[in-house]
Amino acid sequence: MRRYWVLMLGALIIFQVRAQQSYVESNYAKHEYRIPMRDGKKLFTAVYEPKDSSHPYPILFTRTPYGVAPYGKDRYPASLGPSDQLARDGFIFVYQDVRGRMMSEGEFINVTPVKDKKSRPGEVDESSDAYDSIDWLIRNIPNNNGRVGMWGISYPGFYAAAGAIQAHPALKAVSPQAPIADWFIGDDFHHNGALFLTHAFGFLSTFGRPRPHPTEEFEAPFQFPVPDQYDFYLKMGPLSDANSLYLKNKSSFWNELMRHANYDGFWQERNLRPHLKDIRPAVMTVGGWFDAEDLFGTLAVYHSIEDCNPGNFNILVMGPWYHGGWARSDGNALGRVGFGSDTSIFYRKEIELPFFRHFLKETGAPDLPEAFVFATGKNEWKKEVRWPPKGIDRKLYLRANGRLSWEPDSGDISNRFDEYVSDPDNPVPYTTEMTTRMTREYMVGDQRFVFHRPDVLTYQTEVLAEDVLIAGPILPSLNVSTSGTDSDFIVKLIDVYPENAMDHGPGTGVDPMAGYQQLVRGEPFRGKFRNDFSRPEPFVPGKVTQIQYRMPDVFHMFRKGHRIMVQVQSTWFPLVDRNPQQFEDIYKAKPKDFRKATQRVFRSQEFPSYIGLNQITEP
Repeated sequence: MRRYWVLMLGALIIFQVRAQQSYVESNYAKHEYRIPMRDGKKLFTAVYEPKDSSHPYPILFTRTPYGVAPYGKDRYPASLGPSDQLARDGFIFVYQDVRGRMMSEGEFINVTPVKDKKSRPGEVDESSDAYDSIDWLIRNIPNNNGRVGMWGISYPGFYAAAGAIQAHPALKAVSPQAPIADWFIGDDFHHNGALFLTHAFGFLSTFGRPRPHPTEEFEAPFQFPVPDQYDFYLKMGPLSDANSLYLKNKSSFWNELMRHANYDGFWQERNLRPHLKDIRPAVMTVGGWFDAEDLFGTLAVYHSIEDCNPGNFNILVMGPWYHGGWARSDGNALGRVGFGSDTSIFYRKEIELPFFRHFLKETGAPDLPEAFVFATGKNEWKKEVRWPPKGIDRKLYLRANGRLSWEPDSGDISNRFDEYVSDPDNPVPYTTEMTTRMTREYMVGDQRFVFHRPDVLTYQTEVLAEDVLIAGPILPSLNVSTSGTDSDFIVKLIDVYPENAMDHGPGTGVDPMAGYQQLVRGEPFRGKFRNDFSRPEPFVPGKVTQIQYRMPDVFHMFRKGHRIMVQVQSTWFPLVDRNPQQFEDIYKAKPKDFRKATQRVFRSQEFPSYIGLNQITEP
């Protein structure tokens, strides 16, 4: 019977895809062009024009390094644009291979540095390529209304944001969705200087291999020799062995990553934030609270535009989504955590469609607030006049016997601490799932599987007598010491469900959420960067040292009857690469360099450790 329903579901999906594709073919005409840039290079571009030519249409434009397949004038995709709603509303949809990728000419540069001032004729960046493309499109594509919008998710989100810089006058609306802002501080491959190993290797082992000539074929995926990422990366050993064992110097950006272990000029010139000024198009930045890849970039792009462009239309949309989940799912759950409604469908119909219709078709003004944000835990959309909303700054202190309290330790003993031994050869796993990829579900994963590990410190409140709603960044402040000269510290904020919790997620069974320890936010910090990401410093063994950092925003309600939990650990593998716990260039470390270290987290009056939160009081 189960096999029957699986087959029926598969048949239904195939039917829906074919129906969408049939709609695209019936209602859109496809053309392919090679658009010249100011330096003479030509970028491959696919254009889908509505067959109904009774009135002009605006252009919706996306630029991507992942290909604009299917290639060929008679081959059509299953869907067009950010959503089916926009495809049925009628736009001219344009897809472009960025410079040096797939069928476009030129040299591909990862996260192309922005050149605010072009010093010579023909000098290019992603802003100029977007400008030149838009200029060509509005002059050469028939029946367009002279108004253009840009959008993109993830890497294409970066290109959308870059297109808003020194924008063409016809560009009226831009929606960077999960955009890359800074690949060292918080997006994709690094978080606070710590390498996100499983994501970086998994992506760069496939993407960006040498391309001798333009091609329609995407790179073949890397073939992992074992099905378990924990086993694979532990046996691979230090990062310095990745090339000799697997990559064979075929990933140029992996090599660049290995050459730039600190926040040097290579990374700094790829930081998009300083360039997001004098933005003229309306901007709607979109992201997911549980985006494992570019949550940092989403918030950074929104705040940078907001701070540098007063008066410009600039709004933020945040839902309970994984990376791109607002476009690729109905948004009613992630893993076992449910959200009470089809949040993605709501977004596509009530937020995204009105935004583009207003700015590109000049329809009535949509009811879009400064921040349209979904409160997880409470499972409710909220309209806020600012982000984060104004609240009360509170601190949750780590206390003795695994307690977490709003009150600091009142004693006067200076050496109160908890300690653990961190062993790089036995790192704490970040998930129990058997997979070779970075899982998206880990962002809401049940943390009970590490609860009893001796190298994970756990603190929790008493059962909450009332709801606690928090909004904005999580701000750990730890007083720590280590017996080594470098260490990572990972802080996790967790929502502990009561033992009699009812099912809030998909599936059947008796109280599957009972006792669930849901990760709300987790983030590493590489200790040697505690004062400066550009100039790392060793720890003095045994010396109490303060580490303060900023974890990405949340908007979450811890419900009455739940508990708030905080965990502190020094490994999170293989999500984060192993720190040898000796001060050195980790990317050049050898097996002998990895050593155990005794970590202490202090919780005294003199050396408190706490988590800073912005608590919201609802009317």
